[in-house]
Amino acid sequence: MRWQLSEQLRCLELQGELRRELLQELAEFMRRRAEVELEYSRGLDKLAERFSSRGGRLGGGSREHQSFRKEPSLLSPLHCWAVLLQQTRQQSRESAALSEVLAGPLAQRLSHIAEDVGRIVKKSKDLEQQLQEELLEVVSELQTVRIQSGPPQSGDAVTSHHPGLGSKRRTRLGLKKEGKRAGRNAATAATTTTGTEAGPLRKGSLKKGGRLVVKRQAKFLEHKLKCTKARNEYLLSLASVNAAVSNYYLHDVLDLMDCCDTGFHLALGQVLRSYMVAESRTQASQMQGLSSLEEAVEALDPPGDKAKVLEVHAVAFCPPLRFDYQPHEGDEVAEIQVEMELRDEILPRAQNIQSRLDRQTIETEEVNKTLKATLQALLEVVASEDGDMLDSFQTSPSTESLKSTSSDPGARQASRRRVQQQETETFYVTKLQEYLSGRSILAKLQAKHEKLQEAIQQGDKEEREVSWTQYTQRKFQKSRPPRPSSQYNQKLFGGDMEKFIQSSGQPVPLVVESCVRFINLHGLQHEGIFRVSGAQPRVSEIRDAFERGEDPLVEGCTARDLDSVAGVLKLYFRSLQPPIFPPDLFGELLASAELEAVAERVEHVSGLLAQLPGSVLVVLRYLFTFLNHLAQYSDENMMDPYNLAVCFGPTLLPVPAGQDPVALQGRVNQLVQTLILQPARVFPPLSLLPGPVYEKCMAPPSASCLGDAQLEGPAGENEPELEAGTLALEDDLEGVVEAVACFAYTGRTAQELSFQRGDVLRLHERASRDWWRGERAGARGLIPHKYITLPAGTEKFAAGQGLQASGELVSSPEGLPAVEFVQRPEPCTPPEAPLGTPGGPSGHRRHCLVLTSPERHVEVDKAVAQTMDSVFKELLGKTAVRQGLGPVATNSPSPGPCSPKPAACSRFGKNKGFSRGPAAPASPSASHPQGLDSPLKPH
Repeated sequence: MRWQLSEQLRCLELQGELRRELLQELAEFMRRRAEVELEYSRGLDKLAERFSSRGGRLGGGSREHQSFRKEPSLLSPLHCWAVLLQQTRQQSRESAALSEVLAGPLAQRLSHIAEDVGRIVKKSKDLEQQLQEELLEVVSELQTVRIQSGPPQSGDAVTSHHPGLGSKRRTRLGLKKEGKRAGRNAATAATTTTGTEAGPLRKGSLKKGGRLVVKRQAKFLEHKLKCTKARNEYLLSLASVNAAVSNYYLHDVLDLMDCCDTGFHLALGQVLRSYMVAESRTQASQMQGLSSLEEAVEALDPPGDKAKVLEVHAVAFCPPLRFDYQPHEGDEVAEIQVEMELRDEILPRAQNIQSRLDRQTIETEEVNKTLKATLQALLEVVASEDGDMLDSFQTSPSTESLKSTSSDPGARQASRRRVQQQETETFYVTKLQEYLSGRSILAKLQAKHEKLQEAIQQGDKEEREVSWTQYTQRKFQKSRPPRPSSQYNQKLFGGDMEKFIQSSGQPVPLVVESCVRFINLHGLQHEGIFRVSGAQPRVSEIRDAFERGEDPLVEGCTARDLDSVAGVLKLYFRSLQPPIFPPDLFGELLASAELEAVAERVEHVSGLLAQLPGSVLVVLRYLFTFLNHLAQYSDENMMDPYNLAVCFGPTLLPVPAGQDPVALQGRVNQLVQTLILQPARVFPPLSLLPGPVYEKCMAPPSASCLGDAQLEGPAGENEPELEAGTLALEDDLEGVVEAVACFAYTGRTAQELSFQRGDVLRLHERASRDWWRGERAGARGLIPHKYITLPAGTEKFAAGQGLQASGELVSSPEGLPAVEFVQRPEPCTPPEAPLGTPGGPSGHRRHCLVLTSPERHVEVDKAVAQTMDSVFKELLGKTAVRQGLGPVATNSPSPGPCSPKPAACSRFGKNKGFSRGPAAPASPSASHPQGLDSPLKPH
């Protein structure tokens, strides 16, 4: 295919050279004809013989040139040239007037035509090179999608070929082992115990087998979903590439050839007609020869010449074979599948493509109309110039009458006409480029739309065969509770990203990772993503949630919040202090953006970015790889790399104070566009810079796929009964409590309040065992518990607030009953290391207060309830083992001296859901470098 593209360029260049050489030959012919006009027949015979016998530039060494010369009837311009030579032999005498005409207007017009042909051929060649680069880029993207749709690079031998098969096999092996173990235990128990004692053993084995089945099945469904998404993307890219290739070979190439021929045949015909008129007025006896030449001129046929060129170069211009689907090992599905989990994503995408297709069709039709009108105007300008030249001939062939035609007003008019012609020609090429680009996009969108419509219709048939209960069970099994909130030592929005990464332990900040995942799952095809601003209240709400350490995008956000989520992502990078790109590198980065060679520019930018810290480079690599993936959907979201650069240029590279933003913004956008187009070449690979890497095919976060470090659950299975008095007590004591400071305290962070001994502090709520949330003199912040004295009668309120701060209210999935109240038994800990400090393996506090609503009871399928119960108990057991509490007993032990009391549950809000309790901040020992063993000391 690359050979074909290069042959096409060579052929177009060959045609341009052929036309230019032809025009040069004609111009030289006219000049020499003028010189020999006075010598009559002897000079003309020599001239005719010279051009007939010489190899000349027109018949150079190229085989294509020789074939065109040997067969004059192949192309109409060459045929005209042959007739002209024959007619020249018949013209042995010319008048002085004809000599001046040949040396003047005709030769000058031919030189103008040669310049026009060279210019438009060069523009057409550049346009074809651009289209070929886009075509090759689309094909290379297909290869990239093909490679990325393969298997993961880690895992055992079974999952390396097909993750779903590996999950099935492990499930069967686990069941087989459990069955054998249960059989041995049952045989042993039958010989040593009675029949009544064997029942619990079999029941325990069945429970373990059931948990294993649920876990393996969930992993299998997730891997299957990822594979299906990757295959769908591959199939869509495959259809898009085939459509683009077909459109290029069947339409674009032909239009480019027409562009190369624009005005050439008409101008040449007008010149030759002018020559015929001059000859007819000087010698009536030459009418026989002129009639032959007239027939040749009338035979000028642009479509016919184009067809002949295509016939001669059929190998170079024939469309290649279609790209066939290349299945991976064991995966023979060659159709797009619309599963229930993907239906909410594919249906809006199909509707978006349909609307985009309608708009693009209208736009392409309008551009086509403009293109036709521009072509007609261009041809009229070309024809009018040759018509004016014919008017220069007077009825008298005297020299004086011909000299009068070269007056200054006529020259100025011709100059203006040439300027108008060049402007019209430039506009025509621009509209042609716009039309070809729109038609290519139209072909790709049409191919995607047809594929999606077929898949949706097939999915509608299959959907009737799948029960809604099974889908509900699968959807519940893959859901997970919201990420627990946590307090950061460093400011997230408006702070230093490098320090935040070091203090939080997040290689990629949660706000970046969560927003990118949300857009990947819901907004790759969203039109105007990052260009349309979201609702400001919603942006502020999401930002505040991230500031609290929560992940509001896990649940509670829909596709309608896409613009707001994109706004939060831009707001985070825009508010970083210092900016993510240091100001001292601003000038060097802009200087590198001015380099014309792409390879040199990428190398220079990569060397400058190597000066940044590794943690910042990881985030930049993650962001620009995502933007590169987003730009690949520009046919649907209308956000190509340039548009994305316009959106992210001022955000990532703010112009320093004292410099002109208007003058520098173009180079800033060009630099960001380079980073979006070349992230793999600009940023270090994973082998040189370890860290998270953006994945194109993401799956929604699933509780069944959480690693041990992400298991956040209670350490026991105590299920105390909720007492009505607890709520009543909370209602009675709810409000603001005033406390007196026993010692002076100076805040060590912006979140801590500073106060003097004896100050009256207003307490709003208990944040943790060691901290309160309150205010002093209108300033809000954290107040240490050991530095204040509570009024009498508020101890119960303080105890209730403390227990409330150690847990969290988690809303249940819609349509399913909430999990019952579960409280984790707390080990005895010294005051210096209270619960809630980030000291566990996962680095996050454990929130495990989950309530159920007695007012809204929903019937659930028995199998779903059993699955929930088994998974929940397994999470409890794993968390208990990780914290060193030992395995969780099946029966709840009696509360020891260190066991907490039942926490008070919050009241239900007006939205009939569960309200999330305030998140406890990190303790003082966790917020400062003193460590866990350094208690607060009075000043």
